[in-house]
Amino acid sequence: MKAKYINPFTDFGFKKIFGEEASKPLLLDFLNALLPQKSQIVDLSFKNAEQLGQTEADRKAIYDIYCENDRGEKFIVELQKAKQNYFKERTIYYSTFPIREQGERGEWNYNLKAVYCVGILDFTFDDYETEPEKSEVVHTIQLKNQNGKTFYDKLTYIYLEMPNFSLKEEELKTRLDKWLYFIKHLEDFQNIPSIFKDDVFKKAFEKAEIAKMDETDLSRYQNSLKIYRDLKGVIDTAFDEGKLEGFMEGKLTVAKALKAQGFPVDVIAASTGLSSNEIEQL
Repeated sequence: MKAKYINPFTDFGFKKIFGEEASKPLLLDFLNALLPQKSQIVDLSFKNAEQLGQTEADRKAIYDIYCENDRGEKFIVELQKAKQNYFKERTIYYSTFPIREQGERGEWNYNLKAVYCVGILDFTFDDYETEPEKSEVVHTIQLKNQNGKTFYDKLTYIYLEMPNFSLKEEELKTRLDKWLYFIKHLEDFQNIPSIFKDDVFKKAFEKAEIAKMDETDLSRYQNSLKIYRDLKGVIDTAFDEGKLEGFMEGKLTVAKALKAQGFPVDVIAASTGLSSNEIEQL
Protein backbone atom coordinates (compact mmCIF):
# COMPACT_ATOMS: atom_id res chain seq x y z
CA MET A 1 0.00 0.00 0.00
CA LYS A 2 1.33 3.40 -0.97
CA ALA A 3 2.30 5.59 1.98
CA LYS A 4 0.02 8.58 2.65
CA TYR A 5 2.36 10.31 5.10
CA ILE A 6 6.10 10.98 5.09
CA ASN A 7 8.66 8.96 7.00
CA PRO A 8 9.73 11.20 9.93
CA PHE A 9 13.08 9.40 10.20
CA THR A 10 14.21 10.93 6.91
CA ASP A 11 16.05 14.24 7.06
CA PHE A 12 13.37 15.90 4.95
CA GLY A 13 10.47 14.40 6.91
CA PHE A 14 11.89 15.28 10.31
CA LYS A 15 12.58 18.90 9.39
CA LYS A 16 9.24 19.22 7.56
CA ILE A 17 7.37 18.29 10.74
CA PHE A 18 9.55 19.97 13.36
CA GLY A 19 12.13 22.23 11.70
CA GLU A 20 10.22 24.83 9.69
CA GLU A 21 8.99 28.17 10.98
CA ALA A 22 5.40 27.00 10.47
CA SER A 23 6.25 23.89 12.52
CA LYS A 24 7.18 25.85 15.63
CA PRO A 25 3.95 25.00 17.53
CA LEU A 26 4.58 21.30 16.86
CA LEU A 27 8.18 21.41 18.09
CA LEU A 28 7.17 23.42 21.15
CA ASP A 29 4.43 20.91 22.01
CA PHE A 30 6.80 17.96 21.52
CA LEU A 31 9.54 19.48 23.69
CA ASN A 32 7.05 20.39 26.45
CA ALA A 33 5.91 16.76 26.46
CA LEU A 34 9.53 15.77 27.18
CA LEU A 35 10.33 18.42 29.79
CA PRO A 36 9.23 18.57 33.45
CA GLN A 37 6.50 21.03 34.41
CA LYS A 38 8.99 23.51 35.88
CA SER A 39 10.83 23.73 32.55
CA GLN A 40 7.87 24.25 30.22
CA ILE A 41 8.48 26.48 27.17
CA VAL A 42 6.28 29.44 26.24
CA ASP A 43 7.95 30.40 22.96
CA LEU A 44 10.76 29.25 20.66
CA SER A 45 12.98 30.82 18.03
CA PHE A 46 15.10 28.91 15.52
CA LYS A 47 18.84 29.58 15.49
CA ASN A 48 21.53 28.90 12.90
CA ALA A 49 21.91 25.11 12.80
CA GLU A 50 25.58 25.38 11.78
CA GLN A 51 27.95 26.15 14.65
CA LEU A 52 31.63 26.89 14.06
CA GLY A 53 34.46 26.33 16.51
CA GLN A 54 36.29 29.20 18.14
CA THR A 55 39.36 28.67 15.97
CA GLU A 56 39.92 27.43 12.43
CA ALA A 57 41.27 24.18 13.87
CA ASP A 58 38.00 23.43 15.67
CA ARG A 59 35.48 21.13 14.04
CA LYS A 60 32.07 22.53 13.23
CA ALA A 61 28.72 21.08 14.29
CA ILE A 62 25.66 20.95 12.06
CA TYR A 63 22.49 20.25 14.01
CA ASP A 64 19.19 18.98 12.65
CA ILE A 65 17.34 21.58 14.71
CA TYR A 66 18.79 24.26 16.98
CA CYS A 67 16.46 26.62 18.83
CA GLU A 68 16.18 28.87 21.85
CA ASN A 69 13.27 29.44 24.21
CA ASP A 70 11.94 32.64 25.74
CA ARG A 71 14.37 32.29 28.69
CA GLY A 72 17.45 32.00 26.47
CA GLU A 73 17.82 28.25 27.05
CA LYS A 74 19.20 26.27 24.10
CA PHE A 75 17.75 23.12 22.52
CA ILE A 76 19.52 20.81 20.09
CA VAL A 77 17.19 18.24 18.53
CA GLU A 78 18.90 15.48 16.55
CA LEU A 79 17.50 12.58 14.56
CA GLN A 80 19.83 9.58 14.42
CA LYS A 81 18.90 7.01 11.80
CA ALA A 82 21.48 4.29 12.34
CA LYS A 83 24.10 3.18 14.81
CA GLN A 84 27.43 5.00 14.95
CA ASN A 85 30.49 4.41 17.03
CA TYR A 86 30.82 7.08 19.72
CA PHE A 87 27.36 8.53 19.14
CA LYS A 88 27.14 9.59 22.79
CA GLU A 89 30.47 11.39 22.51
CA ARG A 90 29.20 13.16 19.42
CA THR A 91 26.14 14.54 21.22
CA ILE A 92 28.27 15.63 24.17
CA TYR A 93 30.67 17.36 21.78
CA TYR A 94 27.73 19.09 20.09
CA SER A 95 26.50 20.37 23.45
CA THR A 96 29.73 22.32 23.98
CA PHE A 97 28.90 24.77 21.17
CA PRO A 98 25.76 26.33 22.73
CA ILE A 99 27.64 26.44 26.03
CA ARG A 100 30.67 28.26 24.60
CA GLU A 101 28.61 30.70 22.54
CA GLN A 102 27.21 32.11 25.78
CA GLY A 103 30.62 33.45 26.78
CA GLU A 104 30.73 37.24 27.00
CA ARG A 105 33.67 39.55 26.42
CA GLY A 106 35.02 41.47 29.40
CA GLU A 107 33.49 41.05 32.83
CA TRP A 108 31.24 38.00 33.00
CA ASN A 109 30.01 35.93 35.96
CA TYR A 110 29.72 32.60 34.03
CA ASN A 111 25.99 32.30 34.73
CA LEU A 112 25.00 29.93 31.92
CA LYS A 113 21.58 29.28 30.44
CA ALA A 114 20.44 25.67 30.34
CA VAL A 115 21.27 23.47 27.35
CA TYR A 116 19.12 20.49 26.33
CA CYS A 117 20.22 17.87 23.78
CA VAL A 118 17.40 15.68 22.49
CA GLY A 119 18.26 12.61 20.41
CA ILE A 120 15.54 10.66 18.60
CA LEU A 121 17.16 7.31 17.86
CA ASP A 122 16.03 4.74 15.31
CA PHE A 123 18.12 2.13 17.15
CA THR A 124 19.00 1.04 20.69
CA PHE A 125 22.28 1.55 22.50
CA ASP A 126 22.71 -2.15 23.41
CA ASP A 127 25.39 -1.37 26.01
CA TYR A 128 23.51 -1.30 29.29
CA GLU A 129 25.15 -2.41 32.51
CA THR A 130 21.80 -3.17 34.15
CA GLU A 131 19.00 -5.30 32.73
CA PRO A 132 15.93 -3.14 33.62
CA GLU A 133 16.95 -0.28 31.29
CA LYS A 134 16.89 -2.42 28.16
CA SER A 135 13.21 -1.78 27.43
CA GLU A 136 13.11 1.88 28.43
CA VAL A 137 12.35 4.48 25.78
CA VAL A 138 13.27 7.78 27.43
CA HIS A 139 16.72 8.25 28.96
CA THR A 140 17.31 11.55 30.76
CA ILE A 141 20.92 12.19 31.77
CA GLN A 142 22.49 14.95 33.88
CA LEU A 143 25.80 15.30 35.70
CA LYS A 144 25.60 13.55 39.09
CA ASN A 145 28.01 12.99 41.97
CA GLN A 146 29.10 9.68 43.49
CA ASN A 147 25.91 9.58 45.60
CA GLY A 148 23.61 9.93 42.62
CA LYS A 149 22.68 13.54 43.42
CA THR A 150 22.49 16.08 40.60
CA PHE A 151 25.69 18.13 40.48
CA TYR A 152 24.65 20.40 37.60
CA ASP A 153 21.09 20.70 36.30
CA LYS A 154 21.64 23.04 33.35
CA LEU A 155 22.99 20.40 30.95
CA THR A 156 20.48 17.69 30.06
CA TYR A 157 20.68 14.90 27.50
CA ILE A 158 17.43 13.18 26.53
CA TYR A 159 17.69 10.09 24.32
CA LEU A 160 14.56 8.45 22.88
CA GLU A 161 15.12 4.85 21.80
CA MET A 162 12.26 4.47 19.36
CA PRO A 163 12.59 0.68 18.77
CA ASN A 164 11.74 0.21 22.46
CA PHE A 165 8.44 2.07 22.14
CA SER A 166 5.75 -0.61 21.83
CA LEU A 167 2.53 0.94 23.19
CA LYS A 168 -0.65 0.42 21.19
CA GLU A 169 -3.15 3.19 20.49
CA GLU A 170 -5.47 2.18 23.34
CA GLU A 171 -2.51 2.18 25.77
CA LEU A 172 -1.41 5.78 25.15
CA LYS A 173 -1.79 7.91 28.27
CA THR A 174 0.54 10.91 28.20
CA ARG A 175 1.24 13.61 25.64
CA LEU A 176 4.68 12.13 25.14
CA ASP A 177 3.14 8.70 24.46
CA LYS A 178 1.12 10.26 21.66
CA TRP A 179 4.13 11.98 20.11
CA LEU A 180 6.23 8.81 20.21
CA TYR A 181 3.37 6.82 18.68
CA PHE A 182 2.99 9.48 15.99
CA ILE A 183 6.72 9.47 15.12
CA LYS A 184 7.08 5.70 15.09
CA HIS A 185 3.96 4.87 13.06
CA LEU A 186 3.35 7.96 10.92
CA GLU A 187 4.44 6.37 7.65
CA ASP A 188 2.02 3.44 8.24
CA PHE A 189 -1.12 5.51 8.85
CA GLN A 190 -3.74 5.71 6.12
CA ASN A 191 -6.13 7.74 8.26
CA ILE A 192 -5.71 9.90 11.36
CA PRO A 193 -6.28 7.73 14.46
CA SER A 194 -9.07 8.91 16.75
CA ILE A 195 -6.61 9.73 19.53
CA PHE A 196 -5.06 12.55 17.41
CA LYS A 197 -7.99 14.98 17.21
CA ASP A 198 -6.55 18.18 18.70
CA ASP A 199 -5.30 21.04 16.54
CA VAL A 200 -1.58 20.40 17.07
CA PHE A 201 -1.70 16.85 15.75
CA LYS A 202 -4.09 17.80 12.95
CA LYS A 203 -1.47 20.31 11.84
CA ALA A 204 1.25 17.66 12.10
CA PHE A 205 -0.69 15.26 9.88
CA GLU A 206 -1.42 18.07 7.43
CA LYS A 207 2.29 18.91 7.10
CA ALA A 208 3.16 15.23 6.73
CA GLU A 209 0.69 14.42 3.95
CA ILE A 210 2.59 13.52 0.78
CA ALA A 211 -0.27 14.43 -1.57
CA LYS A 212 -0.11 18.07 -0.43
CA MET A 213 3.55 18.51 -1.41
CA ASP A 214 4.56 20.46 -4.49
CA GLU A 215 6.88 18.84 -7.05
CA THR A 216 10.02 20.30 -5.48
CA ASP A 217 9.26 19.02 -1.98
CA LEU A 218 8.13 15.66 -3.34
CA SER A 219 11.42 15.22 -5.19
CA ARG A 220 13.41 16.25 -2.10
CA TYR A 221 11.44 13.81 0.05
CA GLN A 222 11.88 10.88 -2.34
CA ASN A 223 15.63 11.51 -2.47
CA SER A 224 15.77 11.78 1.33
CA LEU A 225 13.80 8.53 1.68
CA LYS A 226 16.22 6.69 -0.62
CA ILE A 227 19.21 8.01 1.34
CA TYR A 228 17.58 6.94 4.62
CA ARG A 229 16.89 3.40 3.41
CA ASP A 230 20.29 2.90 1.78
CA LEU A 231 22.24 4.48 4.64
CA LYS A 232 20.44 2.45 7.29
CA GLY A 233 20.96 -0.72 5.30
CA VAL A 234 24.70 -0.12 4.88
CA ILE A 235 25.36 0.75 8.52
CA ASP A 236 23.11 -1.97 9.97
CA THR A 237 24.76 -4.58 7.77
CA ALA A 238 28.22 -3.45 8.85
CA PHE A 239 27.26 -3.77 12.51
CA ASP A 240 25.64 -7.18 11.97
CA GLU A 241 28.79 -8.45 10.30
CA GLY A 242 30.96 -7.22 13.15
CA LYS A 243 32.93 -4.79 11.00
CA LEU A 244 32.56 -1.80 13.31
CA GLU A 245 34.52 -2.93 16.36
CA GLY A 246 37.27 -0.32 16.03
CA PHE A 247 36.37 3.37 15.91
CA MET A 248 38.40 4.44 12.88
CA GLU A 249 38.04 1.06 11.19
CA GLY A 250 34.27 1.31 11.57
CA LYS A 251 34.08 4.82 10.16
CA LEU A 252 36.19 3.86 7.15
CA THR A 253 34.12 0.72 6.51
CA VAL A 254 30.90 2.70 6.42
CA ALA A 255 32.41 5.58 4.44
CA LYS A 256 33.76 3.24 1.74
CA ALA A 257 30.40 1.49 1.41
CA LEU A 258 28.50 4.76 1.16
CA LYS A 259 30.98 6.20 -1.34
CA ALA A 260 30.68 3.08 -3.50
CA GLN A 261 26.92 3.62 -3.60
CA GLY A 262 27.34 7.20 -4.75
CA PHE A 263 26.37 9.08 -1.59
CA PRO A 264 27.34 12.77 -1.51
CA VAL A 265 30.44 13.65 0.51
CA ASP A 266 28.44 15.80 2.95
CA VAL A 267 26.08 12.91 3.73
CA ILE A 268 29.02 10.55 4.31
CA ALA A 269 30.72 13.13 6.53
CA ALA A 270 27.59 13.64 8.63
CA SER A 271 27.16 9.87 9.00
CA THR A 272 30.74 8.99 9.91
CA GLY A 273 32.38 12.10 11.35
CA LEU A 274 35.15 11.91 8.75
CA SER A 275 36.34 15.06 7.01
CA SER A 276 35.68 15.64 3.31
CA ASN A 277 39.43 15.24 2.63
CA GLU A 278 39.51 11.86 4.39
CA ILE A 279 36.49 10.71 2.41
CA GLU A 280 37.89 11.85 -0.94
CA GLN A 281 41.11 9.89 -0.28
CA LEU A 282 39.25 6.58 0.15
